[in-house]
Amino acid sequence: MEWQIIVALVVAIPIILLPIVFVWFITIGGMLTAAKEARARRAAREKGIKETAPVKLEAK
Repeated sequence: MEWQIIVALVVAIPIILLPIVFVWFITIGGMLTAAKEARARRAAREKGIKETAPVKLEAK
């Protein structure tokens, strides 16, 4: 393999993978948020509380 092909791959692979990783991050983050809210609703329902306080999400 010539060095130009290797350089092109090293440059192209991150450019191709960046949008894929970004969409994956948003999708997984949304699923984690939904699970956290569902757990809070379930805990409130078990305690007999009608209205739940909004779940505070921690920024990391």
